[in-house]
Amino acid sequence: MGKVAFFLPSLAGGGAERVCINLAEGFLRHDLDVDFVLARKTGPLVKDVPPEAGVVDLSVRRTLTALLPLAAYLRREKPVALIAAPDHANLVAIWAKMLASSQTRVLISNHISLSYAIRSTGKVQEKTYPFLLHLFYQQAAALVSVSRGAADDMARIARIPRERIRVIYNSFRLDEIASLGAMTTGHPWFAPGEPPVILAAGRLTAQKDYPTLMRAFASVRKNHPAHLVVLGEGEERPRLLALATELGIRADVDLPGFSDHPFPLLAHCQVFVLSSAWEGFGNVLVEALACGAQVVSTDCPSGPAEILEGGKYGRLVPVGDAVALAKAIEATLDRPYPVAMLRQRAQVFSGKDAVGQYLEALEIT
Repeated sequence: MGKVAFFLPSLAGGGAERVCINLAEGFLRHDLDVDFVLARKTGPLVKDVPPEAGVVDLSVRRTLTALLPLAAYLRREKPVALIAAPDHANLVAIWAKMLASSQTRVLISNHISLSYAIRSTGKVQEKTYPFLLHLFYQQAAALVSVSRGAADDMARIARIPRERIRVIYNSFRLDEIASLGAMTTGHPWFAPGEPPVILAAGRLTAQKDYPTLMRAFASVRKNHPAHLVVLGEGEERPRLLALATELGIRADVDLPGFSDHPFPLLAHCQVFVLSSAWEGFGNVLVEALACGAQVVSTDCPSGPAEILEGGKYGRLVPVGDAVALAKAIEATLDRPYPVAMLRQRAQVFSGKDAVGQYLEALEIT
């Protein structure tokens, strides 16, 4: 049937990378060949690439400088489709197709709230980036966004007709997640008799707004003995550790780093918190629900309100509001949702037809 290639900066431990690996497994089951074309062959998810898939290391420092080697790859391998993520890789994918005069169909996948992501890049990019997106995204064979909110935002920022953008929710291996969740955590704070654990997971970046979570946790701990565990790695680590010390909660805060399999911790925590300022979807919320975890999330753009159905399956609070976040955590500790209901909600995002939707978008039958 041909080859589908994924173009990514690396295989760092983010949601978009995990989604691409899940899609690759589905494409392989449909008798397609698959390549992961990486600007740099780095990241903890490299080991999770299906063994039947190829990995092409372009060995460049920056995603932009992957343009020429990616164009050479398209000329050489002639894949029927190229799926790119995130937004800067999307642009490089389109430029490489144009440079190579390739017939490869490029699918743009949007995993983030573009307006917030662009706003955080600086004033020059804030002005030029929407123009570039408008000019080149229209050259794509297909445009996919992972939530309705992110699709609406993408249409507005890139000035693309909303009807051109398909919404395909991310796919999850829910049975595997539930099975892994049944394993022991290996973390001493999850032992019987320990105080409740508040858990968060995601890169230690400004986007995740962990300072607000730490301030909320400091407030919760005045009324509830508790621990806070934040899984992830990133440039905010020194600042967060300093803030924990400043707030007097350092002894009850642990930042153990990135975890390949956070599911046992999700299954055994008392509350999982997403404190993000923005998201594209919020994969970890679905994973938490699949593990039966109680969830509190900011009502950030985009995804959490869709996943939690406006608060029906987990409490939603305003972005950056430590007081509201603390109250929601305490309410969840005191009045948890029925676990069976949360697990059932996760099934909506099983992604059983996500592979088929991507194949349809790429006109691969």
